[in-house]
Amino acid sequence: MKIGIYPGSFDPITLGHLDIIIRASKLVDRLVIGVLTNISKKTLFSVDERVQFINRVIKENNLDSRVKVEAFDGLLVDFAKVQKASFIVRGLRAITDFDYELQLAQTNHVMVPEIDTIFFTTRLEYSYLSSSTVREIASFGGDITQFVPECIVQSVYDKYNEIGSV
Repeated sequence: MKIGIYPGSFDPITLGHLDIIIRASKLVDRLVIGVLTNISKKTLFSVDERVQFINRVIKENNLDSRVKVEAFDGLLVDFAKVQKASFIVRGLRAITDFDYELQLAQTNHVMVPEIDTIFFTTRLEYSYLSSSTVREIASFGGDITQFVPECIVQSVYDKYNEIGSV
């Protein structure tokens, strides 16, 4: 069984993330979305909320037979070994992403040589898109419907209403 890992914070999941999930899931028997609990990043949504959002998006896009979502912390390569992954999937929006992602891929490969990294270039319509951009727009009550899957739009607004930013 060929297994890939697509790791990230997904705070929140965007249409760019979903595009990579759809494309990467076609290359594997199972794609594991690894939702990172990153102590160095302050996230808007809890890890449980992010996992729930992604599960909702996966189900709505009929990907639940090939894609599963799991939270993890610690080293990505350790998570990949536990999942018995053959490779790690990473998305590249711009050349500025490449330098950082290449360093991570090379470091991961030194640590666990049997796990490779596959890069997906972002489609042009998502090349500007990031979760931080979505959070900023939503915090001011702006329209995020063209940036995140429809099934989580209201949840993003609800979070800002809950914390008092909108």
